[in-house]
Amino acid sequence: MKTPEPHRDFVIWLRFRDGTTGEVDLSRELWGTVFEPLRDVEYFKRFTVHPELKTLVWPNGADFAPEFHDAVRGESRLKPRLG
Repeated sequence: MKTPEPHRDFVIWLRFRDGTTGEVDLSRELWGTVFEPLRDVEYFKRFTVHPELKTLVWPNGADFAPEFHDAVRGESRLKPRLG
């Protein structure tokens, strides 16, 4: 994954190493104690890409496992970006 960008609310634009790009809405994934702070949009936007794991991480330790990103890339959750 390379340089994800916040787009709106809980939507992030992703570009994977294989060239796959698109937007994913993570709003339905933000449940549980560790994800509670991410429900604040400004906090949500503070994600980075972990340099070794290559997954999204937040300052409070929340992250999405690399397997989640593989699933997003392979499922209809990834909406191609138009234009």
